Amino acid sequence: MKTTGRRHAALAVVCALLPTLALGCTDGADDSPDEAKHGGTSTAAIEEAPPPAEGLGDIMVAGRAVTGSEPSGTPKVPYRRTYTEGSLYAAVTGYRSMTYGSAGLEGVYNDELTAGLKGGSSRSGHVVTTIRPEVQVAAAEALGDSKGAAVAVDVETGHILAMVSTPSYDPSAFTGNARSDETAWNKILDDEDKPLLNKALRDAEAPRQTFYLVVAAAALEEGLYRNVDVPTRAPLPYVLPGTTTELTSDDASCSRASIRTALRQSCDNVFAEMAVELGHSTLLKTAEAFGFNDDALLTPVREAVSTYPAGELRDHEVALSGIGWGEVTATPLRMADVMAVIANGGRHTPPSSVDRIVHGDGTVHRPTRQGGSAAGRRVISHETAELLRSAVETAPGAGGVTAWVQPARAYDAVPTSWSLSYAQAKGGSTVAIAVRVENPTDATGDVRPAVAVAERMRLSLS
Repeated sequence: MKTTGRRHAALAVVCALLPTLALGCTDGADDSPDEAKHGGTSTAAIEEAPPPAEGLGDIMVAGRAVTGSEPSGTPKVPYRRTYTEGSLYAAVTGYRSMTYGSAGLEGVYNDELTAGLKGGSSRSGHVVTTIRPEVQVAAAEALGDSKGAAVAVDVETGHILAMVSTPSYDPSAFTGNARSDETAWNKILDDEDKPLLNKALRDAEAPRQTFYLVVAAAALEEGLYRNVDVPTRAPLPYVLPGTTTELTSDDASCSRASIRTALRQSCDNVFAEMAVELGHSTLLKTAEAFGFNDDALLTPVREAVSTYPAGELRDHEVALSGIGWGEVTATPLRMADVMAVIANGGRHTPPSSVDRIVHGDGTVHRPTRQGGSAAGRRVISHETAELLRSAVETAPGAGGVTAWVQPARAYDAVPTSWSLSYAQAKGGSTVAIAVRVENPTDATGDVRPAVAVAERMRLSLS
């Protein structure tokens, strides 16, 4: 028979694996960073939030609570969390369990959501998210049971409109302390697809051709090319420096292709050669301006580090980095953020899934954004951003790049498709979308699996 000791051991394992899960794994206490939680306060009315609660507060999506609570029958933990459409919003809410603690927004805002459990005059507050249900549903339905993630970000406000990680899980299955909760928890822990891992925020993998945008931005910023239509100096095939390895293409237009052509035809030779011309230090500087190598990015759940190698690199390693290989990794959110900068004229607004918190005393505050302000930090010049935006534009008000990651070695990697794009939403706002799908059903190497998910998300915005 399984024991309570095993339950607590499992919790310890999950919390020990926190770098690969979501910030906020607690056992009744909130260990989230202060900078993720504290912002300016006001007494402005929030129509979307219900009155403060005596029990657990709620997490809100578009004016509706996607969480709830019910008496647990246990004096020590008097309320048990319930979830509405738990698997749809699990990547947003995280989980809260009487046995296994909390994670995600449930952990980050534990104090606010549980204030009503402390007795006296305290009431629990509510967390109002930025999620748009129609975009969330579109992404979840399009991803289905595949292993992947999708993110949509309003480029001006930084609001995360959708955040989906699949396969998902239902946090309702283990909120209590019964044998059925333990069974459900252990089943999720044993799942090789890691449902508890928020793949949109916490899973950084090779971005492949989507990283072209960072390299192109560096080339334009440094004046290596004056615009996106002049021929580059990359021959076809291109031999990696110091090796006999050739980067080639079936498309003859990749020979000395312009940035515009190279982005559209996925010309590895162009961006590998461009990376070597720019040099490692220049690419490192540009990648870090886009948020790579930053270990303090908060949404307010912590984002995993997207990496660009900071150590010494040989020229062939720089070339591989330029095409999103080698030690370059990125989360779907990081690549959505890259596109958001380009679509927002070169300025960056830190992404966040939380718009405001309604406290039990009626006051309201908005979380402090990463970097201290929602104001746009300039990453690249407006001219560079407009050039890149024109280069990826495939239709008026929409554009993007796609990528296909083939396994480097059959035993340690799987094919993966990426889609990185932006679209105009109803009302005029611009939304950046990133999708990553691992081992998609299209075994021919076609990138359409991720593109199809992105297309469903774009249609939901119109």
